[in-house]
Amino acid sequence: MRTLLDLVLPLECAGCGAPGESWCSVCSVALFVPPIAVRPRVDPGVPCWSLGTYSGPRRTGVIALKERGRRSVARPFGRALAEAVGHLREAGEIDPPELSSLILICAPSRARAARARGGDPVLKCARVAAEQLTPEQVLVPELLRMSAGVRDSVGLSAGQRQYNVAGRIEAVGVVRPRSDARVAGSTDFTVLLIDDVITTGATLAESARVLTGFGVPVAGALVVASA
Repeated sequence: MRTLLDLVLPLECAGCGAPGESWCSVCSVALFVPPIAVRPRVDPGVPCWSLGTYSGPRRTGVIALKERGRRSVARPFGRALAEAVGHLREAGEIDPPELSSLILICAPSRARAARARGGDPVLKCARVAAEQLTPEQVLVPELLRMSAGVRDSVGLSAGQRQYNVAGRIEAVGVVRPRSDARVAGSTDFTVLLIDDVITTGATLAESARVLTGFGVPVAGALVVASA
């Protein structure tokens, strides 16, 4: 059946185009690397790590996932993000699971774009990452959304991207704590923002600002690729 299907719709790697696999072992090697620290032009106010630059299989994979409907790419991306979480823990960048629970919060995308793609591709990646980290219980709540008025960011400068999302990312289902609530440092959970590509950092910066404003401390941001 797979051979017959390949004759009609040839299966090829979403990362490099190699025939016969949806994601080949060579492209997996490019993904499963220790995350690197990145400094975007718009400071998100929290540490930010990437699996690498927006090039090679990371770039073609993101395009395949977001623009060509290759939903299967969410699996290698999610597995690589889970692997990166392990590296960050080993390096002492974030707390180990015995000290705090992990919460992955996706940077929001425009609702129209998500509908056109059959759902939020970043959310799919984050959910796969959570599955890979079992038996640890990792939460992937949908806490952020973009309000109306956000433009497509393609072609916008860093300043324009920052203005584009300023005040247009909303917290959903987050209750502002009382003034006498515990300080952020006493929480028993670690929050990581997740995104596919960081370009200027404007969306992650606004996301972190909104969450922090609601008393949700953000330990850092982890992305598939940095442009």
